[in-house]
Amino acid sequence: MLSDYTAPSIQTVHETLLGYYGAPQIKPQRPPLDELVLTILSQNTADVNTARAYQNLTDTFPTWQKVVEAPTETVAEAIRIGGLANIKAPRIQAILRKVLKDQGELSLNALTKLPPQEIKSYLTSLKGVGPKTAACVMLFSMHVPAMPVDTHVHRVALRLGLVPEKMTAEKTQELLEEATPSELYYPLHLLMIQHGRTLCHARNPECSTCPLQTMCPFHLYLRKTQPSPA
Repeated sequence: MLSDYTAPSIQTVHETLLGYYGAPQIKPQRPPLDELVLTILSQNTADVNTARAYQNLTDTFPTWQKVVEAPTETVAEAIRIGGLANIKAPRIQAILRKVLKDQGELSLNALTKLPPQEIKSYLTSLKGVGPKTAACVMLFSMHVPAMPVDTHVHRVALRLGLVPEKMTAEKTQELLEEATPSELYYPLHLLMIQHGRTLCHARNPECSTCPLQTMCPFHLYLRKTQPSPA
């Protein structure tokens, strides 16, 4: 059981990954509404297709108002390369209409004046926006402390014992936000994603070259339970 091993501290994980990978590249900052649409497009698709779908959408419709007014089929066609276009197109249009009704304009800039929990509550009140999507908007666009938990962050957090075994992604986000100093949210999030993509794979993790191996409950457990070579 991984719980039988002592997990490293958040600070130690950050310092170790920072020393191994170097400072992460900060993402380009977009207006909150732009980041929200981009993040919705990213759901269940690869980064490269997300970028293409967003570019196609903004090339086809120069303003969000044009997206609101367009036939849903036309919006879906513009984002087709991103996958799930017939779900994402009406979802994006519905969110834009709700934002326009609530904010009086197609902008979420006014949210930046609110406390983080109120920002999160509003964003997650929009249909199709969960805690991870809201956290992406808050962290990358508003620079408000939040910890998006994607599949890589979730896997790395579980293996390192930063959260209890079998913890859901949503609960993992809550626990990481409670345990992580606010100034580390952004770099730690990016470093954990890089680590999950580079070494801590879902299958066949490269534990032998991992900078965290001597303090990782997952690696220590595997080493103890695997038979010694003959």
